[in-house]
Amino acid sequence: MVTMFDEEVSQYWKTIIETMPDGLMVVDPKGVIVMVNSTLEQITGYSKSELVGQSCKILGCDVCSVEMTQGMDKHCALFKKENIRRARCTLRKKDGNPLYTIKNASVLRDGAGKVIGGVETVTDLSEVRTKEKIISNLRQELNDENRFHGIIGASSAMRRIFDLVSSAAQSDAPVLICGESGTGKELVAGAIHKQGPRRKEPFIKVNCAALSESLLESELFGHVKGAFTGADRARTGRFEAADRGDIFLDEIAEIPNSVQVKLLRVLQEKEIERVGDHRPVSINTRIISATNKDLGKLMEQGRFREDLYYRIGVIPIELPPLRERPDDIPMLISSFISRVRLKTEKPVFGMSNEAFELLNAYEWPGNVRELINAIEYAFVLCPEGEIMPEHLPRRLTGKTQKQAEARPYARVNHENNDDERIRILETLDAAQGNKAEASRKLGISRVSLYKKLRKYNIRVNKTVRDGGESHNERAHSSCNNGITAHAACPTS
Repeated sequence: MVTMFDEEVSQYWKTIIETMPDGLMVVDPKGVIVMVNSTLEQITGYSKSELVGQSCKILGCDVCSVEMTQGMDKHCALFKKENIRRARCTLRKKDGNPLYTIKNASVLRDGAGKVIGGVETVTDLSEVRTKEKIISNLRQELNDENRFHGIIGASSAMRRIFDLVSSAAQSDAPVLICGESGTGKELVAGAIHKQGPRRKEPFIKVNCAALSESLLESELFGHVKGAFTGADRARTGRFEAADRGDIFLDEIAEIPNSVQVKLLRVLQEKEIERVGDHRPVSINTRIISATNKDLGKLMEQGRFREDLYYRIGVIPIELPPLRERPDDIPMLISSFISRVRLKTEKPVFGMSNEAFELLNAYEWPGNVRELINAIEYAFVLCPEGEIMPEHLPRRLTGKTQKQAEARPYARVNHENNDDERIRILETLDAAQGNKAEASRKLGISRVSLYKKLRKYNIRVNKTVRDGGESHNERAHSSCNNGITAHAACPTS
């Protein structure tokens, strides 16, 4: 006899099943679906009417497929194992896409112990799977042989930097990193810390240009309570926080003279004094500094102390600008495309030859940081496929190249334009499109060669993908009459 209480309990169970965060499915002993909840509808894309009465094969579970291949007498793995706990399996959604899940299942028996069906719950792992893929891709990037603690490069200039960083990391001597803005000075400082014996201790960063003179002194050395108006409690400075570790002073050229004197004492005496206190505090901190300014000129102008310069620059590291290592540009582009694709989930997988040549010929005054920004900008405009020239910032399309041509290191060539173009084509053809070899034979830098290629509308058949450059390159020139050939075109 069914009581009112039994009916209420039954109604409660229906509510619980419909509000479960996991998908739920009940099948009969033949594997025919007899019930599903709303969550299963949502994650599979099927409606209840499309599932109920159908074989559970409709969901294409890979675990069940394996069991069938192995010759089970029942098509469903559940009726052989009787229960499944936390099994990873892949279902097939209505649209054909895979659904990554964790399955829990058990057979259902009546009072006499006879199997009358089975119940399964599935947890959607799609987000977890996406994060696992991102982590896997990032791990693969970190293991790339052309990466050095996040710094990308395979050119001889960067290899020398990597060797110098590895050697400097083992020393306690102060390091001075110089280079133009955007060359990766902070990454180099981080690499020195990670490779050194202090890597398990703090790595404290200070942007000296971002703080006023009074705030900078307090930030670096700390202060005691009542040292100045508003100092209602004592504060530990960055040098104390970095004790036994490394402190990175970025934009050190911006430190005012009054603070330079105190910093010099830190280097000489290995101790600091908090603002408002006369008691010295001993510290054991290695100083890594960085600047994009010419400290030599600042010393001549009296804006930077000469004695401090020699103290902080025991191990100098000069980072080359991007224009001086063009061999690294393809792998940088490839890496940044992969990185931004992971972040934006946009199906952009490469760059056209025309867009790549524009990036290759550009002078990159903002260096690697500017290149990253250009790729991110291109992802905003590029819907999918390859990045094309029209997706790049306007400054890369030649509008501002006159500024680059006026640089002091650009060589003036008085050779006849037609003769020069023919000579470049012949040299590239003899070098089988190898630009590095061609630039050596022509006696010019690769950067100069790229500018001349653009000047004479000479293109080298090359496409950048995630894997980098292709090795089969040939030079050709686009003529006014629209003909493309592996030789110089006749002039009008």
